[in-house]
Amino acid sequence: MVFGRNNKEKKISDHSWDVDDTSPYTDGPLLEVQDLKMYFHTRDGVVKAVNGVSYTLEAGKTLGIVGESGSGKSVTAMTLMGLINMPPGKIEGGDALYRGKSLITAKEEALRSIRGNRIAMIFQDPMTSLNPVYKIGHQLAEPLRIHKGMKKKEAWARAVELLRMVGIPNPEVRVKEYPHQFSGGMRQRVMIAMALACDPDILIADEPTTALDVTIQAQIIQLMEELQEKSNSAIVMITHDLGVVADMADDVLVMYAGRPVEFGSVDDVFYKPSHPYTWGLMGSLPHTASDLAEKTELLPIEGMPPSLIDLPGGCSFHPRCPYAKEICVNEVPVPVQIESTSSKPHTANCHFAGNPGFTKEKMEKVLQTDAFRKEDGDV
Repeated sequence: MVFGRNNKEKKISDHSWDVDDTSPYTDGPLLEVQDLKMYFHTRDGVVKAVNGVSYTLEAGKTLGIVGESGSGKSVTAMTLMGLINMPPGKIEGGDALYRGKSLITAKEEALRSIRGNRIAMIFQDPMTSLNPVYKIGHQLAEPLRIHKGMKKKEAWARAVELLRMVGIPNPEVRVKEYPHQFSGGMRQRVMIAMALACDPDILIADEPTTALDVTIQAQIIQLMEELQEKSNSAIVMITHDLGVVADMADDVLVMYAGRPVEFGSVDDVFYKPSHPYTWGLMGSLPHTASDLAEKTELLPIEGMPPSLIDLPGGCSFHPRCPYAKEICVNEVPVPVQIESTSSKPHTANCHFAGNPGFTKEKMEKVLQTDAFRKEDGDV
């Protein structure tokens, strides 16, 4: 499959990409996503997969992106990498700046020099990301020869080293095998090795530890952190595992139905969450070992995420939100600045965010008394 861009699309910004710009970047965020919108035009309607996502990522920092399946996490990353077919995909607005220059308006030649080199991605499904007819060693060596200019023998030796680095036993033999000869977990480790091969500026990790056992998960996370420390690289960690985010991330972006609903430092989002959806994510997981031992009942978020073709009016979360009122149905919330414990802004896209009485603990007590549901305007 060939991924490309429609060059006839209107220009989103005046930024252009300089392929030869390899100087260290210290003039602001390494990556800045500005109100990015990626829609898919289908026979059934327009799928608003990414609908106004904004965030910044500094060199040496880790951003955790969390949310239910279908919230737009992976599509956002694929859009940055230029890996969305256009059509049916179409960028309806916004921009994404890497080292101050636009990835959205960059030519395909420039994007090819960036992908796998300056910005690398660990894909969620390794079986569909590895070529079944090429040996693992060939697929690991290819980006090294293209981006680093290594000779075949040197690249092959580096491929063996990479397999050893991600914990694959007997790498001198396994490097000559095909993807179908590897287990699911081993294929995932190969994808991680491939992403780490060129020491990227930005590593986008889409559920990188899903198919791995706990021991290997810890090794992979340690590898990513060592890369970050060595090269001052930035990491975007896309995951459902809030524990991984709490351990690794500096900042957290919570997404729902293609939109960001909360953004802030890991301490602010975990200890002072301000959006009901974030509260729901936190409440659906055990917090301590005693919760597991005592079989404490978890509180799942009721209902299902909405169709991205037919999003509800106002706040997309209002059909599932126990605190929703009339304003939530009629008006789309804008980001509300919350008091932050760090230099990073803490925002929540909720009409009631920042209200002293609108906290997780207080609202849960209100629900228990059922008084909240009897107020005028409650939906």
